[in-house]
Amino acid sequence: MNNTRRADSDTLKGIARRVMLERGLLPEFSEAAARQAESIAGAAAAAGPDIRDLRGLLWASIDNDDSRDLDQLSVAQPLEGEAVRILVAIADVDALVAEGSPIDDHARANTTSVYTAAQIFPMLPEKLSTDLTSLGEGQTRLAIVIEMTVGEGGEVTQSDLYRAVVLNRAKLTYNAVGAWLEDRGPPPAAFALVPGLEQQLRIQDQVAQALRAVRHSRGALSLQTIEPRAVFDDGVLSDLRPDEKNRAMDLIEDFMIAANGVTARYLESRNLPSLRRVLRSPERWERIVALASSFGARLSAVPDVVALNEFLLQRRAADPVRFPDLSLSVIKMLGSGEYAVELPGQRAEGHFGLAVRDYTHSTAPNRRFPDLITQRLLKSALAGRASPYSEADLQGLAAHCTEQEDMATKVERQVRKSAAALLLAGRIGQRFEAIVTGVSSKGTWVRISGPTAEGRVMKGFEGLDVGDPVRVELVHADAARGFIDFVRVR
Repeated sequence: MNNTRRADSDTLKGIARRVMLERGLLPEFSEAAARQAESIAGAAAAAGPDIRDLRGLLWASIDNDDSRDLDQLSVAQPLEGEAVRILVAIADVDALVAEGSPIDDHARANTTSVYTAAQIFPMLPEKLSTDLTSLGEGQTRLAIVIEMTVGEGGEVTQSDLYRAVVLNRAKLTYNAVGAWLEDRGPPPAAFALVPGLEQQLRIQDQVAQALRAVRHSRGALSLQTIEPRAVFDDGVLSDLRPDEKNRAMDLIEDFMIAANGVTARYLESRNLPSLRRVLRSPERWERIVALASSFGARLSAVPDVVALNEFLLQRRAADPVRFPDLSLSVIKMLGSGEYAVELPGQRAEGHFGLAVRDYTHSTAPNRRFPDLITQRLLKSALAGRASPYSEADLQGLAAHCTEQEDMATKVERQVRKSAAALLLAGRIGQRFEAIVTGVSSKGTWVRISGPTAEGRVMKGFEGLDVGDPVRVELVHADAARGFIDFVRVR
């Protein structure tokens, strides 16, 4: 048994590569892209009078424990009164990845890095994404800086964008910073090595909470999901462990949402098109109304994001343990986000879940192609040039990026199901408490915990809808196809 299970990591890698190809994604870089990466000798050099030298600031990154593709840094500068200037530095990936180059062609094909339980399929060669275009600790790198002045009330009162050279003073992690901010752990070790960093993070956390309070007052949804992370022990899959959110993740999320809003408005002010990230008003609002009603809450027949968020806040306070299940149900009913082009003089639809009109993706160019597109648009705006993409190009890219992101999500989900099936293969006949996560003409799906896994209800699904609690029995698990089958237990 141990010898068989020892091959779990290899088995899942094989499944991941197969599923990537089935979904129209490229698991490997072309020979031309590999040669291009090999020919790049070092990081892009800073040149030009428009590039500011900001290496003296206390820049730091906060990301996952094992992340090496670092896209952003942040620093705070207190101003007179209670205002604070927040600077967010975004890796200048375009400086090494020219449009139409072999590496760009691969990034354009996949449009995103794909994070599976087996392995990561990076959008860019790791020589770039984890080194030469990564804002690594102790490394001087080119960046685009998004500057925001945040008032005492959490409103962005002024903003600017420019190119700069930056230096990451400390690579911090979500888990360590989150535990410290929430008084669950000691200060990160970097605080003792970088004077002033601890105070920096305190200020940034305060500003982030103010930004968040303003967004939530406008209806930004307070959702909480639990993403399972595969845990391997010498190649043996031992668990799918929930990766829960913390205050350090909130800090970065709040800064990135604000920075993406500034970016969208900057392009609009320069009369350039932008690739917006939108989430339209939910088509299944009537089901959200019914879900709220089952908890004794009333929502209007017309989509109302403020009222929906008030309901979510009430449920989180009343039942924090089951709130992630409720959040997942609402997310399913809200539908998926998509990319849309906003042309000068026109207005694209905003993002319903974030309760903002101006929103783009610009803060992760090592991992997402839309962010690299936005970066090129920004650099054109800064240089006073026309858009590097035609309207037709952008419209095609918006549709393509939406489609490929959906494919990448399906790959990640399918490999996660394969991992769960490996763990559940020896537990046929066991019963679980579950929640319905999907209902369509193709079937009904539920999610269980211990391990966190999603599967299809093969019998007894009649009358079930998203958000319903249900008791199920495991009847089949097929790792190769990622199938986990349940029957409803009455």
